[in-house]
Amino acid sequence: MLKKRVIATVIVKDGIVVQSINFKKFLPVGKPHIAIEYLNSWGIDEIILLDITATKDQRDPDYEMVKKCSEKCFVPLTVGGGINCVEHIDKLMACGADKIALNYAAIYSSDLITKAANKFGDQCVVLSIDALKTENKYKVYDHLNKKIVNISPFDHAEKSIKLGVGEIFINSVDRDGSYLGFDLDLITPICQLNIPVVCSGGAKNAKDFSMVFKKSKVSGAAAANFFHFTEHSVIITKSAIPKEHKIRIETHANYADSSLDEFYRLNKKSDKKLTELLNIKIEKEII
Repeated sequence: MLKKRVIATVIVKDGIVVQSINFKKFLPVGKPHIAIEYLNSWGIDEIILLDITATKDQRDPDYEMVKKCSEKCFVPLTVGGGINCVEHIDKLMACGADKIALNYAAIYSSDLITKAANKFGDQCVVLSIDALKTENKYKVYDHLNKKIVNISPFDHAEKSIKLGVGEIFINSVDRDGSYLGFDLDLITPICQLNIPVVCSGGAKNAKDFSMVFKKSKVSGAAAANFFHFTEHSVIITKSAIPKEHKIRIETHANYADSSLDEFYRLNKKSDKKLTELLNIKIEKEII
């Protein structure tokens, strides 16, 4: 059984990591490579780096930024934004990307999916879908042109899988920055397509991750704002997820002895345990 993945999304706008709220409001967080370095050291399983202004500005992906970020990243790195040809993918892979995410190009230039899959393998090609709920139905949302595309996320995913996509990244625009939890009504049908699915949009706390793993068949759950602004967010999340979901805990950080209170805050370790840890540190320094 494959382990569930706890994933961080790093959204970049004009070279700066931002907090996104409904794709309308963006608050600055910091530099991409610093954010990735911290997330990596905290034990995140994967990172998705999305440049949301590259396509809008009609420019190539920021290769220098990706290279700088990959040097700080020791987990799988997916990169999206500004990708519209195989040459772009070639250069991103050379800069350290493990996978590429296609969003705008997958809607309007879907042949790129097949070209990418044929050259790099479908395991490297991620379909990124922004979904918006309208009149009780979900539709694909074109972030660049701020419009709804007349196709359902399910149909878009199904078509793209036939073209060569190896993974789905489904993001709820309605839940983006809302802290209302993951949208199970959106996620559940996509998971029926028998392909790895990563959900995003709405995570407020560790409980939301535990819930989506329990109630859906997603292989991974992603968040951006939560991991940037919540202290100990990665360790809390992994501590809250029941062991039967088989998450990766053998990381730089040790989660084995962590426990949470009723508000999903990290409990302080006992004085005895803190003394033991201090003694271990002293012994190592002496040696």
